[in-house]
Amino acid sequence: MRDDGLVSGTHPSSAPAPAPRTVQIGLYLTNQHPVGSDMVEALRGQMRLLHHARDYGWDSVWGAQHFLPTMAMTQPVPLLARLAAEAGEMRVGLAILLLALANPLEVAETFASMDVVCGGRFTLGVGLGYRDVESAAFGISSRERVRRLEENLRLVEALWAGKAVSADLPWCRLNDATLSIVPVQRPRPPVWMAADNDRAVERAARMADTWIINPHATSSTIARQLELFHRVRQELGRPPLAELPAIKEVVCAPTRRRALEIAKPYLTAKYEAYRAWGQDAALPADETFDLPFEQLLQDRFVIGTPDDCLRELLGWRDDLGVDHFLFRPFWSGMPVETALESMDLLSREVVPALRQR
Repeated sequence: MRDDGLVSGTHPSSAPAPAPRTVQIGLYLTNQHPVGSDMVEALRGQMRLLHHARDYGWDSVWGAQHFLPTMAMTQPVPLLARLAAEAGEMRVGLAILLLALANPLEVAETFASMDVVCGGRFTLGVGLGYRDVESAAFGISSRERVRRLEENLRLVEALWAGKAVSADLPWCRLNDATLSIVPVQRPRPPVWMAADNDRAVERAARMADTWIINPHATSSTIARQLELFHRVRQELGRPPLAELPAIKEVVCAPTRRRALEIAKPYLTAKYEAYRAWGQDAALPADETFDLPFEQLLQDRFVIGTPDDCLRELLGWRDDLGVDHFLFRPFWSGMPVETALESMDLLSREVVPALRQR
């Protein structure tokens, strides 16, 4: 029994309980590597992970965005276009675009084009961002980010819908502008929104098609925030969710000891970087990354044998309603072969059982 009174692999339930939906499995490729890495070779490794996911019938592949990180990282548009060329029928998505730092016309045109490249299988995830160094590099104060995010999303969706759009903002001026290229998906591609703290969860409920649940808050925090999320959507009369996605840090190995040995050095470095970037400051006050690894992984990460991983994931599926899992099996510095071994166990022993109802 853990300190929170929950048996491992169970989670507090959130209301209302969603109707069962088909479980989807995604591959989350942040493509982050130690500075100085051979990025051409690193991309080849990421493509091997994609090929495994595609050939085993995973449903989606995802990129991410940061500027000036402490790791080498490709920007999402060229990465996603490269992934789309070999993803087959997989959905291609971005989780997330730092929309507050962008020009909405450029976003609308770029990702309408991406939807064409993907044959109408693109999903745009957006978020506020939390790193002041990124905002400062674009001449944006942290106080401006919320307004810019909301205005930009409103304009992108209007442009995607084919409307004539006018705007008189300090960062964008449009006069009855219409796009010359629109998305394949009508009226637009799905829009997901990342959110860590309660205010951001309310914003996701109000503005997005769904909330991308982060990989680093405990399930008890997520359960509480899901109640808030569903309540706000209900009060606003928003439609039922088509899906509820969650990013999960995952290592699957023949023994739990081996899984922990694999995960510890890479996840420790990852979450030390998150602390340095201020990520845990964006979380609710009772969440922190300033913990020993053994405590940090509890109720957050999916690490262990296939049975361990399945038990943990079933809690997220059955108790919290998650039905689109974005697995991140690779972190900066990890050998690709190690990630492939983990993915192989997931594909053969975990995913088929997770898809069953």
